[in-house]
Amino acid sequence: MSESKRYNLSIGSMSCAGCVASVERALQSVPGVESAAVNFAEHTAAVSGNVAVQALIDAVVAAGYEAAELHGTEDEAVEKEAAELTYYRALKKKTLVAGVVGAPLALMGLFGAMPMLEGSGRIFWAIVAVISLFVLVYSGGRFFTGAWKAFKGHNANMDTLIALGTGTAWLFSTLILIWPGMVPEEARHLYFEAAVIIIALINLGAALEMRARGKTSEAIKRLIGLQVKTARVVRDGKEIDIPIEQVGLNETLRVRPGEKIAVDGVIIDGHSNIDESMISGEPLPVEKRTGDEVVGGTLNKSGSFLFTATHIGKDTALARIIEMVRQAQNSKPSIGRMADKISAVFVPIVLLVAVMTFMVWFNFGPEPKSAYVLLTTMTVLIIACPCALGLATPISIMVGVGKAAEYGVLIRNGEALQLAGQITTVVLDKTGTVTKGRPAVTHLIPVGKWNEAKLLAVAASIETGSEHPLAEAIVTAADQRDLTLSSAEGFEAISGHGVQAKVDGRAVLFGNRKLMDDHAITLGDLPAEAARLAANGETPMFLAVDGAAAGIVAVADPIKVDSKAAVARLHKLGIKVVMLTGDNAVTAVAVAKRVGIDEVIAEVQPADKSAKVAALQASGEVVGMVGDGINDAPALARADVGFAIGGGTDVAIESADVTLMRGSLHGVADAIGISKATVRNIKQNLFGAFIYNSLGIPIAAGILFPLFGILLNPIVAGGAMAMSSLTVVTNANRLRWFKPEGSK
Repeated sequence: MSESKRYNLSIGSMSCAGCVASVERALQSVPGVESAAVNFAEHTAAVSGNVAVQALIDAVVAAGYEAAELHGTEDEAVEKEAAELTYYRALKKKTLVAGVVGAPLALMGLFGAMPMLEGSGRIFWAIVAVISLFVLVYSGGRFFTGAWKAFKGHNANMDTLIALGTGTAWLFSTLILIWPGMVPEEARHLYFEAAVIIIALINLGAALEMRARGKTSEAIKRLIGLQVKTARVVRDGKEIDIPIEQVGLNETLRVRPGEKIAVDGVIIDGHSNIDESMISGEPLPVEKRTGDEVVGGTLNKSGSFLFTATHIGKDTALARIIEMVRQAQNSKPSIGRMADKISAVFVPIVLLVAVMTFMVWFNFGPEPKSAYVLLTTMTVLIIACPCALGLATPISIMVGVGKAAEYGVLIRNGEALQLAGQITTVVLDKTGTVTKGRPAVTHLIPVGKWNEAKLLAVAASIETGSEHPLAEAIVTAADQRDLTLSSAEGFEAISGHGVQAKVDGRAVLFGNRKLMDDHAITLGDLPAEAARLAANGETPMFLAVDGAAAGIVAVADPIKVDSKAAVARLHKLGIKVVMLTGDNAVTAVAVAKRVGIDEVIAEVQPADKSAKVAALQASGEVVGMVGDGINDAPALARADVGFAIGGGTDVAIESADVTLMRGSLHGVADAIGISKATVRNIKQNLFGAFIYNSLGIPIAAGILFPLFGILLNPIVAGGAMAMSSLTVVTNANRLRWFKPEGSK
């Protein structure tokens, strides 16, 4: 089977939320498409499947829209921004032309200065008819062409409503101008100025909305701006500047003070302080020395150094982060899919309401019926555009995901963004999550004929082949003492217990109390020593050689300096914190007590962590699991929201719904705070959009007329419709200034 591919498409000619469903249907109808999500705010579509991109483009075009593939390059982003600026300026010109024509006519009508439909007055109105037709074509042509494309594609959208409303107004007025006798004298009102002003207001609203909308994607623009265009490489002993695209793997690069790092790599000579704030959200520069990893796009603050390229092009951490943020901004939470479903049927319902309005006024309205029928039907069509409804969710998701990225929190999809705010219990792995994950040997307690050097040498010998973090600490301690290590034969890792092997021909066991008990090793006073060490948060491991106890090697993993403060923030949010670890219970409880964790589930096998998470979910908890993204992958996948602790180039993107680039638990509290704020913002937008349409359409249809004699002016309806979308975008932009409480 061919590999599933992911495409990002730019979609043109979408005019309202109703278009989203039409484009998604067109994309999903293409054989091989697995998923398709359209972002109305960005006018983009994210598609995955075993399909050719041209087939997707053809399907969108056949549905009456335009499409082109996006590659996500910096040049493409610049071109897109330039195109949007050009379109914004065009909207301003069209608004100005319509306003210059419509404003004088509106003022004349307001002060009763309009000429009558006779004599020279008819010449005046004939000129107005021609000029207003020009305005409809120049300033409002996109609505009519869009309506025609939608009609050919068997769809109806915002363009349909505006084209019907303004076109009917102009046509009715022209017919009265030509044949005034077709209606009673009292109904001979012309609506040229209404059609023109409505076009002006809608274009003005679109221009203001586009300007405000551009601010919502500033986070990803800044990330793209971090990508450098050239790099200084060392070739044949010479340093030369080349385009970033020509940098190869394992190539040596030079970075000078004040320069951005071109690609991911490892320092081979020199040291410096690196500003990684745009990647990790951490404001303080990070000291880097030989052997340390550096991330492309970060800023070298001080020294000069050489490094070897380990990831280039789309494989760099920055490129993956940009793609992850872009995908998340295009994704939809369940609340957004609900709004899309409503929008998909909204325009057809409005057309039915307009027909019903026409019939009611035609059959039961007062004279002059023709005037009332036109006025109410046109106002319903103009005010009912569902743009605000379609923008309500994606515009907030874009800002929320971007805001999270500023704090070093990479959210993979909109569903995770919505669910994070509903978490009631956060489950933490211990090693590398609550603690630093870089343990060190703290105590050596030999027994009998054994001494510290012998004890450590044998322990390090058997652990040389292990990849466990505690094993690394033991081997490092032996290296620091310049101890000679032996080779281990028949090495076997016993999950959750320890390891066994032969060292210099002797049978060696190294692990926890269970391992010793299983092999009937007599430990004497060692368990009491182990209990004392464990009570201090250290991990004691027993060493036995040829069936006899040799001693204890104790290792401690220092607690991260901000873990206690982060747990306190989670408590303040009303969230229960649980530690889930394979470490022994006494050590785990000691660490939990120092940090303030509510509950400890210790000595859990890696394969059983997922079941423990499932048990919490079964008890009614919404669980967020925080782990290293590799060993805890099953538990991360089982949790409602999985948080992968990452750092530098170790983003572990595929392991969880959320990646914490700083490696700090503060990122969990930040993500939850941003989630709550974003969902609250979405609900505000949806409430405003629903209320606007729920109240606006009945008023436009004339529901207040029988009681109060009030009819909504179609010009007011046009202004209200235009401003509703701007209100939603402006409200979403408030998230840009949101700061999670207690964030660092």
